[in-house]
Amino acid sequence: PGRSGDAGVDGVRVLHAVGAPNAEGRGGAWSYDGSAVPAGSSAAALSVSSRLGTATVLLVRGLQPHRAYGAHLHQLPCGASPQDAGPHYQQVPDPVQPSVDPAYANPVNEVWLDLHTDAAGDAVVRSTNPWSYRQAPGSLVLHAEHTSHEPGSAGTAGARLACITLR
Repeated sequence: PGRSGDAGVDGVRVLHAVGAPNAEGRGGAWSYDGSAVPAGSSAAALSVSSRLGTATVLLVRGLQPHRAYGAHLHQLPCGASPQDAGPHYQQVPDPVQPSVDPAYANPVNEVWLDLHTDAAGDAVVRSTNPWSYRQAPGSLVLHAEHTSHEPGSAGTAGARLACITLR
């Protein structure tokens, strides 16, 4: 069997992350906005990719109640700066970066996990894609708003609020 993130048995790749976002990045989970991602909040992500496609689930707890957030898989691991995670993971990379062309920045070519929290600040969201990873993404980034579908701003979702590194 392969390690998490490696193409394992029959080309199945499993990526995961669990963490409590914090300003120091302990455990590979970073918080860049303590009001939108309060102390004590947590996130867990699981992504399974195979020749049958890719399924990704995100569970968040303790965020701001009744609030919209965007979330995407990003190319690189998290770091002290919100930009360290790099651009969105795209199965077919846009030759122009940052990518805002809806031909590339869309929920079929990227993994979009927009969510809306309940009264406790909790939410579960999932995404499915019809492809297997060409290379493993490095992180999941939580954004300030739902993802735009509009030309010229497609794929944008506001400020990067938190990040968890996938393993």
